[in-house]
Amino acid sequence: MADQAAWVVAVRAADHSGNCSQRLFSYWRRPRCNPCPCGYYGDPKRECRCNPMQITRYRQRISGPLLDRIDIHVEVPNVDYRQISSTAPEESSAEIRARVMAARTLQQDRYRSAGLTSNSALSPRLLRQHCVIDSEASGLLEHAMTNLNFSARAHDRILKVARTLADLAGLDNITANHVLEAIQYRTLDRTLLT
Repeated sequence: MADQAAWVVAVRAADHSGNCSQRLFSYWRRPRCNPCPCGYYGDPKRECRCNPMQITRYRQRISGPLLDRIDIHVEVPNVDYRQISSTAPEESSAEIRARVMAARTLQQDRYRSAGLTSNSALSPRLLRQHCVIDSEASGLLEHAMTNLNFSARAHDRILKVARTLADLAGLDNITANHVLEAIQYRTLDRTLLT
């Protein structure tokens, strides 16, 4: 269970008559962290006040096995005023929602016989079956695994995210671009553990 993006929690509760029952609840974990104690390390506009030892100690608090269990790591920089006030046409929330719902439906249909609803729940056997990549994508993933010291668990997470990216694009096959994008979502593996 700990390997899934959605965690299941058992809660024991007593009803009015004092009978205990156990219920299962799913919830999404969205852990957040700053790049350093002051929060400004790597910020292009503000200066970090932390010394290298403080940054190293702060980053070592996040364990590798914990990071391995997170599918997507994304750095969220401050947004520039011009970006906020831009009137350039962008994809609407309704369009994004429609794409996401189409991908979810595709995944539910694909995994119905296995009793699963999303790529994040794939077992290793189903991962090998549904996340097949070509030689170009395989070479890119091997290069990332070797040079960035990704774990076997990170490898599986990358393939699951790449499968999801292909689903969002409405494609049957995972491409090298999907694998590259999925690798980019492992920023904490690359920056916090180096």
